[in-house]
Amino acid sequence: MTENVRLSPGDAAPDFSLPTADGGTLHLSGLRGKKVVLYAYPAAMTPGCTTQACDFRDSLASLTAKGYAVVGISPDAPAKLAKFVERDAITFPLVSDQDKAVLTSYGAFGEKKNYGKVVQGVIRSTFVIDEKGHIEHAFYNVKATGHVAKLRRDLKLD
Repeated sequence: MTENVRLSPGDAAPDFSLPTADGGTLHLSGLRGKKVVLYAYPAAMTPGCTTQACDFRDSLASLTAKGYAVVGISPDAPAKLAKFVERDAITFPLVSDQDKAVLTSYGAFGEKKNYGKVVQGVIRSTFVIDEKGHIEHAFYNVKATGHVAKLRRDLKLD
């Protein structure tokens, strides 16, 4: 298995401009001055990814109260993301990285084990980016269920 890129605290967060579920474009640099929780997930409207998105949705008020913006990133097309937003009342931006270039730059796309087989895919990951655009935390291979609660503990929000 080849080693994927891994970001570490202090690294500059790779900047991006990606299409959103609502037809707009999100520029990471446009969120400077806020802390950003960027989470990478494999596919909209799948059970694990839905659980994770709903957990972020349900924690959004407490995260924003502490100065965090939440952004979800996946290789799904904007139209699929729009259906996901509508179906599950997702209240934060979802961005589409169809060519997986941004996911790869974060180390969130590459070789991973899936049921014992080595495959190429999205590595479920979460990045906490500080107000100046640097990585504060990089969590790789996170679990869909319970991750937001663990993140809240790690960030000392609870």
